[in-house]
Amino acid sequence: QVQLQESGPGLVKPSQTLSLTCTVSAGSITTSYYSWGWIRQPPGKGLEWMGVIAYDGSTYYSPSLKSRTSISRDNAKNTVYLQMNSLKPEDTAVYYCNINRGLLGITWGQGTQVTVSL
Repeated sequence: QVQLQESGPGLVKPSQTLSLTCTVSAGSITTSYYSWGWIRQPPGKGLEWMGVIAYDGSTYYSPSLKSRTSISRDNAKNTVYLQMNSLKPEDTAVYYCNINRGLLGITWGQGTQVTVSL
């Protein structure tokens, strides 16, 4: 059974760069037709889709975040990364990674809280 675990710094200062990790406990992140996404939920608001990396390494981003966001992966470590620069207080949110396995459904990590504050 695929399990995802996000990890990150928790607290980041404004203007700094956020780096999050999503580690996959089973399966391969390069399995054909799978895609890996990052989603966030600010306090009191709905889910916001940030971007995705497909099995072939291609990436797609939310237009509103594209200039500040990068998604990458390390196949050997079965890990997907999110990097976001120029952080603002409004980037405070719970950040989730998920995997879309087509007919097998979508599996989510438990999320990691990121607070942007001095």
